Amino acid sequence: MTRKARLIYNPVSGHEQMPKNVADILDVLEQAGYEASAFRTTPAEKSAQNEATRAAKEGFELIVAAGGDGTINEVVNGIAFLENRPKMAIIPAGTTNDYARALGIPRDNILDAAKIILKDKTRKMDIGKAHFGAQDQYFVNIAASGSLTELTYGVPSEIKSALGYAAYLIKGAEMLPHLSENEMRLTYDDGVYEGKLSMFLLGMTNSIGGFEQIMPDAQLSDGLFQLIVVKPSDPVNLMRLMVMALNGKHVDDPNIIYTKTTSLKAELIGKSEGNDLPVNLDGEIGGYCPVSFENLKQRIEFYVGG
Repeated sequence: MTRKARLIYNPVSGHEQMPKNVADILDVLEQAGYEASAFRTTPAEKSAQNEATRAAKEGFELIVAAGGDGTINEVVNGIAFLENRPKMAIIPAGTTNDYARALGIPRDNILDAAKIILKDKTRKMDIGKAHFGAQDQYFVNIAASGSLTELTYGVPSEIKSALGYAAYLIKGAEMLPHLSENEMRLTYDDGVYEGKLSMFLLGMTNSIGGFEQIMPDAQLSDGLFQLIVVKPSDPVNLMRLMVMALNGKHVDDPNIIYTKTTSLKAELIGKSEGNDLPVNLDGEIGGYCPVSFENLKQRIEFYVGG
């Protein structure tokens, strides 16, 4: 019986490189033994997500997500809730491509990324589930909230490429005078943190914003999140923590909580009442606190490099 693969691609990702590579990618999928077809996403809301759900329900064995981290997140959201889920492959065509970095997928050549499928090496990956009241959303890399969250995603990729660590220090210096603190209750496997914080990060991989030392002990399929809580501090100390985090030397600092957990519940308390604190999922706002997170162990099988 012929296996079917569906390429879901964002035509504007990667300086609009995807459309000219579609035929060659489909040829690679055919070489891998799939009957292949393609779907070009539109500006309509959840275009990639809805197509992924449709393809999965129609029995496609493989969905290839081609685009940036946002496209990958949409496709994951289209299949993660289903009982019967197809395999996934990713072709990075965005700017940061954190998840591709974590999976060992080439990030500088679209066809080389597609040819990973020919090696037929897969791994079942953990998926994060965020529960906002009656709404569930899924993520593959990072969930974050708090006033420092903007630092993780607020630096344009071209500036990061040119300046590296310095880009974060410049952005941090710009943000620090305007930082606020949120009083929160975080409930996780090993306990409860109740008090003020600058940010929490819930990581699935070790790659955040293009850096690979922020979650130094991340595993990809152990059913555990990496939780980092940044306690409030004076601006000078926060700058010091930022430098340490970019080099992976922050986890033992007394201003940092670093632990592993299968779940997390995050609530605003005290003067911070209300649903006005956004929660970032894979680089986009996914909802607002309160939120609870669950690690779905080895939920989706991905083609991986290496």
